[in-house]
Amino acid sequence: MSNQPMELICPAGTPATLRAAVVAGADAVYCGFRNETNARNFPGLNFSTAELAEGVRFAKGHGKKVLVAINTFAQPGRVDQWRKAVDEAAQCGADAVIAADLAVLDHAANNHPGLRLHLSVQASASTPEAVKFYVDAFRVRRVVLPRVLSVQEIAALNRMIDVETEAFVFGGLCVMIEGRCYLSSYATGKSPNLSGVCSPPEDVTYEDDTEGTVARLAGFTIDRYAQSQPTGYPTLCKGRFTAGGKTSYLFEDPVSLNAGGVLAGLKAAGVTALKIEGRQRGKAYVTEVVRAFRRAVDAVEAGGDAAEIDRILAGMSEGGRQTEGAYKKTWR
Repeated sequence: MSNQPMELICPAGTPATLRAAVVAGADAVYCGFRNETNARNFPGLNFSTAELAEGVRFAKGHGKKVLVAINTFAQPGRVDQWRKAVDEAAQCGADAVIAADLAVLDHAANNHPGLRLHLSVQASASTPEAVKFYVDAFRVRRVVLPRVLSVQEIAALNRMIDVETEAFVFGGLCVMIEGRCYLSSYATGKSPNLSGVCSPPEDVTYEDDTEGTVARLAGFTIDRYAQSQPTGYPTLCKGRFTAGGKTSYLFEDPVSLNAGGVLAGLKAAGVTALKIEGRQRGKAYVTEVVRAFRRAVDAVEAGGDAAEIDRILAGMSEGGRQTEGAYKKTWR
């Protein structure tokens, strides 16, 4: 078990949420530019270069770090846009860049040797051999782990590598490059892996009928809701489909990850940092979630537990339901 306290890495989709996360207790915030170079390229979110520079000043003034997600895959003939994002992040004083694309990592390593590189979850590095490649080739300092590993698997991996690891602990269960984003790309022509947007709003429609509401994405029916049910956002990986005579959520249930109950296990497994998902969320959400995890992490670091976090954050979870995901794998 590491003697160093685990870092709490928190989402900042806008300058306002960056400030809220810092004040609420984040050790570091992660954000992205207002373009396709980051995997949360939604209207109304993200940062201009000037906003990032100001955000870095604010965070560092409070003793906190800023990590910039340049974590989509560069497109043919347009790699310069991704290189420019790395250059601007460095110029703004970012503490690290989070990337997965080999060209982006290569540019950062060769042109900004003093800039820390964190390997994005999109790279899906989950073996010692894969991690060693990125460390040797690009001097990667931290690996964000895929959301498909159990605590025991993370511990085994950490025993065989000499680099920091970061694990998701709250928010969406999106697994991105592990395959499901191809669904969004198939239906709409856009995916987080390339365009930075999943299930783009312009392709979303809702239709009311006598039985309730039908949610569609690019004409595909994703789910049906009774009149008394709250209507969710139609993403293909969380759609309800009929197969084998049974209707169910085939890929993912519309629930939120909450690994508060396994924080002590993640620390014992050698995890360096804990990541909260949610750059598309507002100030109130970020403030409440960050405060709750700040208390939970501090309790675990002091030798206690985080038992209360499930109850505290139940209302912040998607569909009002929570799961520990792959950290405690079960078959159904």
